[in-house]
Amino acid sequence: MPVDENFPVASLLLPRRLRRPIEAIYRFARAADDIADEGEARAIRLQGLAEYRDELDRIERGQAPAGEDFKELAVIVAEWQLPVPLLRDLLDAFAQDVVKKRYADYPELLDYCRRSANPVGRLLLHLAGRASEENLRRSDCICSALQLVNFWQDIAIDWQKDRVYLPQADLAQFHVAETQIAAGRWTAEWAALLDFQLDRTHRLMSEGAPLVHQLPGRIGWEIRLTVQGGLRILERIRHARGDVFRYRPMLGAGDWLRVGGRALLM
Repeated sequence: MPVDENFPVASLLLPRRLRRPIEAIYRFARAADDIADEGEARAIRLQGLAEYRDELDRIERGQAPAGEDFKELAVIVAEWQLPVPLLRDLLDAFAQDVVKKRYADYPELLDYCRRSANPVGRLLLHLAGRASEENLRRSDCICSALQLVNFWQDIAIDWQKDRVYLPQADLAQFHVAETQIAAGRWTAEWAALLDFQLDRTHRLMSEGAPLVHQLPGRIGWEIRLTVQGGLRILERIRHARGDVFRYRPMLGAGDWLRVGGRALLM
């Protein structure tokens, strides 16, 4: 799961007071994600994540964590009154990545995003003191869309890990087989499948975008750039007609100038 794609880690745009709690949350998520992704046996990885879950249980009960690495997180959770279930959701998603490699349909994929990506935005809103129901809903749209953007970027990379995030129902609808992903073969059917995913992801991101008007100052600008960066990557994938096999769409200096200009107009 791409932790780095969703965390605005210590960005200069973030208010200074938020950098310490965001860094603590990031370290927790990064370390747990590494446990899930690194090459130990499945049982060992799941045990490692279970130990992280035990530490969260201690923090939630107000007890001192057993591990030194969790002491800062415990302080942050108490100081900012952060909902521990959001951190637990991240662990659930990491554990799912260990055992689940395919998704039947779009709702099942969104349920994964609900735990792998949405907690990030929700925690940020709690830190900013802007966690209204409508803001949380908009944030979920943005974070799920960012997760989907990363999936479409990394189709070829994820295949090497035996992971296919394209819903199986969509593969069947567009007459695309997994052997095509294995071969890195672009076809018109593949382009149509990716266009379908890009359109759906764009709509989801656009639904969440009005959140930027509810967030003041630097944090609002951070989210503006995040949204526009995700939309720009969708454009680059579309420009390549969905051919993510030959290169991974990334943002260069020219893209960031465009992203910045669009952020100003939001």
